[in-house]
Amino acid sequence: ERMSIKPILLGAASAAAILGAASAQEGQQRERRSVVDVVTDEIVVRGTKSADPENVQDVPVAISAFNEDTLDALNVRDIEDLSFTSPNVSLDDIGTSRGTANFAIRGLGVNSSIPSIDPAVGVFVDGVYLGLNTGVVFDVFDLESVEVLRGPQGILFGRNTTGGAVLINTANPTDEFRAKFRAATESPVDSGRGTWNSFVMGTVSGPLVEGKLNGKVAAYLNKDNGYFENQLTQDEFGLATTYILRGALEFMPTENFNLLGKLEYFDSDGQGPAAQNRGIFERDTFLFSIDEEGDYTSEVWNGSLTAELDLESVLITNIFGYRNAEGSTRGDIDSTPVNLFHSDTRLDQEQVSNELRINTTLDRADVTAGLYYFQQDVAYDESRELLKATPAPPPTFYGGGGQDHTVYGVFGQVDYSVTEELTATFGLRYSYEEKEGFVTYIQPRPECSVVGGTCPQDGSNPFTGAPDGFTDDRSWENFAPKVGLTYESGGQLAYASYTKGFRSGGYNFRITDVGAFLNNVVPVQDGPAFDEEEVDAYEVGAKFQTEDRRKTVNVALFRTDIQDMQREVNLSDPGAGVVQNITNTADARIVGFEVDGQFVVTDSLVLNGNIGVIDADYTDVRFDLNGDFLVNAQDEDLEIPRVPKATYGVGAIYDLDLGTAGGLVTRVNFQHRDRIAYTDNNLGWIQAADMLMANVTWQTPIEGLDLSVYGQNLLDEVQAGNDTQLPFGGPRSTGQAVPFADQPQGGTLSPLKKGRLLGIELTYEM
Repeated sequence: ERMSIKPILLGAASAAAILGAASAQEGQQRERRSVVDVVTDEIVVRGTKSADPENVQDVPVAISAFNEDTLDALNVRDIEDLSFTSPNVSLDDIGTSRGTANFAIRGLGVNSSIPSIDPAVGVFVDGVYLGLNTGVVFDVFDLESVEVLRGPQGILFGRNTTGGAVLINTANPTDEFRAKFRAATESPVDSGRGTWNSFVMGTVSGPLVEGKLNGKVAAYLNKDNGYFENQLTQDEFGLATTYILRGALEFMPTENFNLLGKLEYFDSDGQGPAAQNRGIFERDTFLFSIDEEGDYTSEVWNGSLTAELDLESVLITNIFGYRNAEGSTRGDIDSTPVNLFHSDTRLDQEQVSNELRINTTLDRADVTAGLYYFQQDVAYDESRELLKATPAPPPTFYGGGGQDHTVYGVFGQVDYSVTEELTATFGLRYSYEEKEGFVTYIQPRPECSVVGGTCPQDGSNPFTGAPDGFTDDRSWENFAPKVGLTYESGGQLAYASYTKGFRSGGYNFRITDVGAFLNNVVPVQDGPAFDEEEVDAYEVGAKFQTEDRRKTVNVALFRTDIQDMQREVNLSDPGAGVVQNITNTADARIVGFEVDGQFVVTDSLVLNGNIGVIDADYTDVRFDLNGDFLVNAQDEDLEIPRVPKATYGVGAIYDLDLGTAGGLVTRVNFQHRDRIAYTDNNLGWIQAADMLMANVTWQTPIEGLDLSVYGQNLLDEVQAGNDTQLPFGGPRSTGQAVPFADQPQGGTLSPLKKGRLLGIELTYEM
């Protein structure tokens, strides 16, 4: 039986009764912090990599920071939950391959699940860069903070990122005993759509050897019994199970030396994408009908070892990182009730990295300098089964690619105090990247596996006699400068900066149109690789905050000039299902501004808001984006994918003191994002969304015990991870290539995201 709102409300009432009885027995009144105390706490960030964490309001960077209290209040289960909290930020899951990041910030991002494409928005966990978009958008918990840096981060971070960076900081072991447990259940409110989802998580932390060794263990379980319903089978759909185990040790042998080690094991598996074909179903519904449920698996080991040596005038930091990830997917790509295009993928990745950083102060200059090393090996398989429902199905397509990727970096930044109020910043990073790759074209062939080492790396296809792949190696080197001025007086700050960012070139693991590729219909730079993307970013901004932190306003204006924009151009193709060409399509310009603020109206009421506006245009197009075999003004008039013209939101927090009964904290947040193009030809697009969430938390009289009722996506907005055109349509297909048409051309693969959810959560901390 599907869960409705009734069991959730009954559960809340039962829990309230139990807590009330326990409170009466306890006979002690809890010491509560008011909402004003919480929201006016100083939020410290590490994004500038200074010797000490800094107040977010003192950092001359456009940054959204979320501490532990905020993440708990927003019921953040994965990073995608933060997509609708900040201006000009989209932290989406692509949907086709579960957990694959499709992040975009200020209009710069990727629209691909191909693992050979470098992320435009870098994700760093405990200071370690994740080399792939794959396996990023999964469950998170036990967090100290999340920082979202908007704009290129090409100087101080391990990898150049042209769009921005997301810094995820897991909680460190504590020097006092601390334990925290959370349990939650949530369900669609709508009858006939899916069933319940439950979470259990716990953390225990404290000293193992007083003053010398602290430890932490944490565990997490998410059991999702399916949000959707497959119209073909009438079964719940979206089943998934995720386990996370995490441990950490902090060793402090002396007062000036600290060694922090963290290890995490992640395991998740479940059904494939909830694939809607918009040639069959209306795009503003959650309806879909597929003949194969598909599946995914993901197993990841993450580890980091951070050493800090404080020599009073010099702080030396070394961060070693390791990641091993394995995963597989099977999906009903045609998104119809018959077998027209199904696909398998398999991925293996292993990476190591090391960053050595020195911070010191020389008279008026704060200096940060360092060395960086990164190496990863990636192997990827893909198979495509096409037209299996037809009387004479063609043979299965097999192929993929492998890549050995190495990065060396040297970086430095000086913040020089010209006067007490004025600081000049000078930064420079040198990077050298090398990629050795091989690609086996995805085309009909005898079964083979790149991961297993049985696919050819060159030669001829025994089925067709056509060329069967290539091996190649390329290198890129660049200098990324940064200059800036910061004026700070009386707690108010203004800044201006220029920086350059790069995203390295590489190889396409998913070449299906071999003829076009070999005949240079797809432009290639001196061979089979696509070239690096380069951005010049200009920004001016100001941050205002009153001394008591009750009023805060931040403003930023930016311009980004992109040269050789890297894009995966998706084209519907009856022979391959869909062709995905990776190439440098164009130069472009993106201009915009952002405003966000927070205001303490009374000792019980806090209001916040944000707005982001972007204007983006191509300045020089060198690729046939709309598929008419011409490169002309019609291509330049298309909208750049992943760029919402406007995002804006408002929120409120109200704290009601219940005296001896504790307190009731209510948080409501609304965020709007405009429609965005998804494909370069603008035939694929993601509709506008109005996201409303609410959380009501009873801070019970029992110390550390809270009960929350929350709602996510309360307006039941339909969103999809992507909107890829397919040659498999339905009765709603018009066959007309009209950008942003209500009726799609042919059909689509549009993996659905969850709609309205209502849940209850119990938290106990001691």
